[in-house]
Amino acid sequence: MFSRQHRKARVLFGLSDVLLTALAFEAAYQTRLLLHLDRVFFLIVPIKALLLGFSLAMWVIIGLWLGVYDKLDSGDPRVVLRDSSRQCGYGIICLVIFEYLMRLDLSRPFMALFGAYSWVLLLVFRLTAGRLVGVVRREFGATHHVMLVGLGERAQRLGEALERSTRYGIRIQGFLADGPVAVSEIRLAAAYPVFPLADLPALLRRQVIDEIIFVVDSGKLPALEEVFLLCAEEGVRTRIAVDFFPHLNSEMYLERLAFTPLLTFSPAPHDEIRLLAKRAIDVLAAGAALVVLTPLMLLIALAVRLTSRGPAIFRQERCGLNGRRFVFYKFRSMCENAEAMRATIAHMSVRSLAMKVPDDPRLTALGRYLRRFSIDEWPQLWNVLKGDMSLVGPRPAVPEEVDQYQRWQRRRLRMRPGLTCLWALAGRDSVDFETWMKMDMQYIDNWSLGLDWKILLLTIPKVLSGRGAH
Repeated sequence: MFSRQHRKARVLFGLSDVLLTALAFEAAYQTRLLLHLDRVFFLIVPIKALLLGFSLAMWVIIGLWLGVYDKLDSGDPRVVLRDSSRQCGYGIICLVIFEYLMRLDLSRPFMALFGAYSWVLLLVFRLTAGRLVGVVRREFGATHHVMLVGLGERAQRLGEALERSTRYGIRIQGFLADGPVAVSEIRLAAAYPVFPLADLPALLRRQVIDEIIFVVDSGKLPALEEVFLLCAEEGVRTRIAVDFFPHLNSEMYLERLAFTPLLTFSPAPHDEIRLLAKRAIDVLAAGAALVVLTPLMLLIALAVRLTSRGPAIFRQERCGLNGRRFVFYKFRSMCENAEAMRATIAHMSVRSLAMKVPDDPRLTALGRYLRRFSIDEWPQLWNVLKGDMSLVGPRPAVPEEVDQYQRWQRRRLRMRPGLTCLWALAGRDSVDFETWMKMDMQYIDNWSLGLDWKILLLTIPKVLSGRGAH
């Protein structure tokens, strides 16, 4: 399925969750009213609307967090069963917490029925979703006829991908040779005729062709200008497969500057709307956390000053987004001259870069405790509020370490650094440097707001347990 169609499918699956969850809520409510139990249960309209609105929001948010809507197209029953169970289970847990915070007194049978009904409805719908999409497309949408220009391996791989999208109404009409015609047909799952490119005007006149995809070497594109002009005049949509650089790990999109189209390769997240939402969450969450934690942070700062010589706050220059330098803040957890001692204990480090010394002799007694529970990182909430850092992102490195990065490792600078990331879930300080870098790349390549929330929620128990921190 094309990426734009995939995004539409995600929206439709999200809307289906809203509808089915609302149906399950009302069914559970009406069933509970019919049950002759000792306790009388009913909801006044404002409370019912509040609970329904909260439930709909949480079911969709949890679905996004679990990545449910990205997997529904596969139709794997085991994945559908697992994800539906987790989504409904987490949803009911959130509803119980919401009930407690709002001091409501909901019927336990009602909540059990709600969870069961929503699970059944979502499960049944999702198991039939793939077939349903195909039926809707077949009955209410026109079949989409596609031809491919090119006969090479790349063109055949793309043809195989199109064949897997037949249930969405996509049909391959054949291949057009971008050079001498050496074969009469190409066999994939089915056999498709091969035509010389010169036959394209006649083909457009005598049969339906909705779209033409060019899968040719980049050097041949200028010679095909007349073919593109023909397609434009005929009103036929054209696409160019721009996999000229197979090892390029970037997202591609087209922009315009004045009248000039620009094909853009972005190796890091570039969606300004989602990045703005990420920044808004950072500001709100960091601001709220600072308000709540400031009295405790003042006590910690006082304790640091009283238990060892030196300032309460440790300041250091770090590299931020795209290599921008900023002042990084931490509660001081080491002795006053720790930086001067760095060279004398470098041989004890378990990492070649980003020095990490087990049982570091420079740590103070209080500092060891602050490190274990990441309390020393709390002042970085100010860095988040200022915009130097984010709540989630690759950890900011010192310039001396960045100078020693391999070229592929420098891509981690293309994301705003954060307080936590995937490495924190894998063992915090026990993760080796190479794995740490690869996990940062994995985060950048798969970033979403849902992934950020998932990392934040899973980091909390890791930090509270104190495991994996030296």
